Amino acid sequence: MPNAGAKLVVLDRDGVINEDSDDYIKSPHEWRAIPGSVEAIGDLYRAGFEIVVVTNQSGLARGFFSEDALRGIHARMTEAVRDAGGEFAGIYYCPHLPSDDCDCRKPRPGLVRQLERDLNVSAIGAPFIGDKVSDVDLAAAVGGRPLLVRTGRGREAERALAGRAIETFADLRAAANALLAAAK
Repeated sequence: MPNAGAKLVVLDRDGVINEDSDDYIKSPHEWRAIPGSVEAIGDLYRAGFEIVVVTNQSGLARGFFSEDALRGIHARMTEAVRDAGGEFAGIYYCPHLPSDDCDCRKPRPGLVRQLERDLNVSAIGAPFIGDKVSDVDLAAAVGGRPLLVRTGRGREAERALAGRAIETFADLRAAANALLAAAK
């Protein structure tokens, strides 16, 4: 039975943890943390949150980078988070094109259902921190709590979501601070 009491936080990667790029993040040396993001993850981890990354990575299907390169990018990100005192419970990614009609591409729930099984947790009520409409829609699809950040493509998403009441923060650090304050 999933642990509904687990303090799960689901993060998007590009535009939330690291700088995004229209040309894709194709190698570990192109990965650059957004200031304060890895420290925020460390703070959440030390406060007892399980942190999971859920990310669309269609650059794989497009041939822009290899599985090895993606593993290297995630290793660099994981190392930065560890250096800040944090840890990921998992990193889940969709390697498909939008036209592939798969169940794992956000906003579809496939990756979240997989992480729920793997970690024996429920995503219901969990904060989903993202910078895109697809992140907000994924949270809604699985009963999560969408939190939008203005980094990455967040300002564009904020305009697109203007009619919806979505909690919005300057960046991951601000969103994490709100979660930490509420957890006290």
